Amino acid sequence: MNKQEIKNIILITIGSSFLASGVVFFLYPAKIITGGTPGIGLLAHYLTDISIGKAMLAINIPLLIIGKRYLKTGFALRTIYAMVVTSIVVDLLVHYVEFPEIKSLLLSTIYGGVCIGLGIGLVLKANASAGGTTIIARIIASKTQMKPGSIIMLLDAMIIVGVGILYKNFEGVLWSIICIYVSVLVINKIVTGGLSEKLVNIVSDETDKISMAIRDEIGRDGTIVTGQNLSRGHDKSIIFVVVHVRRIIQLRELVLNIDKMALMIVMEASEMTGTSRRYE
Repeated sequence: MNKQEIKNIILITIGSSFLASGVVFFLYPAKIITGGTPGIGLLAHYLTDISIGKAMLAINIPLLIIGKRYLKTGFALRTIYAMVVTSIVVDLLVHYVEFPEIKSLLLSTIYGGVCIGLGIGLVLKANASAGGTTIIARIIASKTQMKPGSIIMLLDAMIIVGVGILYKNFEGVLWSIICIYVSVLVINKIVTGGLSEKLVNIVSDETDKISMAIRDEIGRDGTIVTGQNLSRGHDKSIIFVVVHVRRIIQLRELVLNIDKMALMIVMEASEMTGTSRRYE
């Protein structure tokens, strides 16, 4: 076992614990259903009185067996570990840990979503899965043209709507949607690193001057791409640079001081490796 696998195990253990805490401390007392395996586990517990942890494991095992041909060995083993740890921690917390009662549905929904999102995000960072709809999504995606993310959203929606119909509780469905939305936001932040960087494209006839100013005054390097306008009658140069969000105003003033006709497009850098810093 190398250092990376040890790191993966630590991340999965911490992530599974956060996932279990979100279910037990926030969603379960408030009877809020979330998506994926936790949601199905909670639903199975309400219907059959089986423990939440056992229900989650009982759901995941057959799904993993069905989907084993679509999963790599390392990914499958890490996923099994995540499933087992989550199920064990859920039942341990239910039986042995007393958590203060939270009377606010809003607080339970938000903090439950944050804990679940944090847990799943850490598990995904460890190149594993918490099971459930993720496995189903991989199987369906391999057979169709649908994207895994779209399939997961559809399956989660089916779970939530099914619970709403079963209990005739439309308000509960709305709370559950908020919980899933919060979870997705946190997962995206964990997986992409919550970048505070912006990707900037600058189109100008003064790219040489602007490039030098960016390097000297902002301390960033970038890339110059050559192109043409739509009529192909005029060559254009485009500066591609990544800067911190706090430097956007400075960059805008710098560009406009050199070329008032420059086109500057600012976009989100959702994920980035390496650095464009010229100076540390």
